[in-house]
Amino acid sequence: MNNKQDTQSEPDFSLVLGGPTFQLLVRAHLATPALELVKKRMIVISQFCWLPLLLLALLEGNAWGGKMPFLYDLDMHARFLVALPLLIFAELFIHQRTRGLLEQFFQRGIVSEAVRPKFRAVIDAGMKLRNSITIEIILFLFAFVVGYYSWHTLSVVDKAGGGGESWYNVMRAGELELSLAGGWYVFVVRPLFQFLLMRWYFRWFIWTRMLWQISRLDLNLIPTHPDRACGLGFLGVASVAFAPFILAHGALMAGVVANHIFLSGAILTDFKMEILGVVVLLLLVVLGPLLAFSLPLMKAKRVGLREYGTLSSRYVADFERKWLRGGAGDEILVGSADIQSLADMGNAFQVIREIKPVPFSRGTVLQIAFYVLLPGLPLVLTIIPFEELIMKLVAMVL
Repeated sequence: MNNKQDTQSEPDFSLVLGGPTFQLLVRAHLATPALELVKKRMIVISQFCWLPLLLLALLEGNAWGGKMPFLYDLDMHARFLVALPLLIFAELFIHQRTRGLLEQFFQRGIVSEAVRPKFRAVIDAGMKLRNSITIEIILFLFAFVVGYYSWHTLSVVDKAGGGGESWYNVMRAGELELSLAGGWYVFVVRPLFQFLLMRWYFRWFIWTRMLWQISRLDLNLIPTHPDRACGLGFLGVASVAFAPFILAHGALMAGVVANHIFLSGAILTDFKMEILGVVVLLLLVVLGPLLAFSLPLMKAKRVGLREYGTLSSRYVADFERKWLRGGAGDEILVGSADIQSLADMGNAFQVIREIKPVPFSRGTVLQIAFYVLLPGLPLVLTIIPFEELIMKLVAMVL
């Protein structure tokens, strides 16, 4: 009876299912309480941002003419047609793949009965932050108030004589002013995009805070668990659920680099340090929160080596007395379970020695790095002809 009650009261935490913005989307029939209608949200929100930019640029003659036409601004297209839909899709994707993640702490016995109240308190605090109206209002006001001052960074004229005309700002009476499309971008859609992005970073803060607090609990880590992470390996596997979030940032980076390549004559290799920096930063964003478990893992490894080392010494001593010092008597060695038990003891000790300081593998790191770079892979064709690239790929396969 008690077990049934505990199971029913286990937390069903969602990092994205809640908050005033979520409630607003539900009331606007752009979402359901289960985060359905994701395609509708992706189309409506992205086109609310991008389509007026195109129409206003056409109206003003800046769609494909001028110094920097709108249709040539790959950064804008990547931002509102790729990154923004991915950020919206990421909500459903992450919700579905991490919804029962925290329950694994219960199901694997990592959280004992005595620790459950503290664990639930951590979850409740995270949900309270996720649903905070005050914080989302602050993020919203910050994004839009800053938007009213940020256009100067877009329209400033280079004092050295470079000029700053584009689809979003035009020269009128000798002064640079925002165009109609530029006004929609600077005062509406750019702050909206920044708000949605900051809202994601706030969720990342909640996730990081929760994992850090959980790591400080008295967890029942199993040194001999075959995942070489004392049973916490599921956290590293679940990190891949952030793939759409990572792809969105990769698209933002690709859009900026593409603009420099096609509009300023740069080459892809000019940005190798910036690209490396973005990869490292996103690795820290996704996997950094899991580093909170490094100290508990290393402690479990030290304790496991000590305890299993003592147990192994006792077993080996008994084995030698029985089979090497005549203690076995007339017992037949062939078929004895003692040999298999000795091998099992050695395997258990080896598993403990191989415990990783982090609950994720090298494969997870490479997978995340790949997602960061994936949106920018077409830019490789700017430095390597397509035919040559295909030949190199075929040579690698063969």
